[in-house]
Amino acid sequence: MAAPMELFCWAGGWGLPSVDPDCLAVLTYARFTGAPLKVHKVTNPWRRAGAQDNPWPHTVPFIRQKYNADYDLSARQGADTLAFVSLLEEKLLPVLIHTFWVDAKNYVEHTRKWYAEAMPFPLNFFLPNRMHKRQLQRLQLMWGDSCLEDEEELEKEMYREALECLTLLSQRLGDQKFFFGDSPASLDAFVFSHLAPLLKARLPNGKLQQHLKSLQNLCDYCTSILSLYFPWDGGELAVGAPTAAW
Repeated sequence: MAAPMELFCWAGGWGLPSVDPDCLAVLTYARFTGAPLKVHKVTNPWRRAGAQDNPWPHTVPFIRQKYNADYDLSARQGADTLAFVSLLEEKLLPVLIHTFWVDAKNYVEHTRKWYAEAMPFPLNFFLPNRMHKRQLQRLQLMWGDSCLEDEEELEKEMYREALECLTLLSQRLGDQKFFFGDSPASLDAFVFSHLAPLLKARLPNGKLQQHLKSLQNLCDYCTSILSLYFPWDGGELAVGAPTAAW
C-alpha cells in the first residue's frame, strides 16, 4: 500500500475541517478521489514540512498528479469546470476576502479572533495583522487602483456581482447532488471550499452570508458534502485522516 501524501493546513473550526478555502479544497478533493492523505494541523505557517525546502501549504495539483476526480467528465463538462472556476475567482473570491478580512467588524470580532486563538504565543500578537495586510494587498491587485478612488461604490458593485454569482451557482446546481450529477468532481471541491466557510462562520456582518442561506439547495449541498466526506465532531478531522500538531 502506498504511503499517504502529507498535507499541512490550517486546523478546523466553524464546523469545518479547515477554515482556509485553499486547504479545504485540497481536503475535499482528496476525500472525493479517495487519495491517502496524512493531515498535519498548522498553527505556525512560517515553519517548513520537515527538512523540505518547499513552504506550506501544498496545493491541489499536488494531489491531482495521481488522483483525478474528473476522469469521467466530458469535454463540455471540462469546459464548464474552467468557466465556473474563473467565475468564482473573479466575482466571488474578492468579496469573500472583503467579507472575512476587510470588513472591520467581521475581521476584529471573527477572523482575527480565530487566528489569534489558533496560533501559539507570540505569533498570535502580530501574525494575524500581517495576514490582514497581505489580504488587503491581494484585494487591491484584484480590484486595481479603482478601489482607492471610490471604494464605497466599488464595494456595492462587487457585492452585487457576488450575489448574482451565488444565484447562478444555485441555478446551475438545481436539484442535483453534485454539479455534474451523482459523482463529485474538482468543481465541487472548489465550490464547496468557497461556500462552506461563508455558510458556517459566525459573522457579525453577514449580508453575503444571508443571501447564501436563502439559497436552500446550496446550503443542502454543503451540508451533504460535510456529512458524507467529513464525518467528524467539532471541526476536527475524522478518524482515518490522521493529524499531527505542528
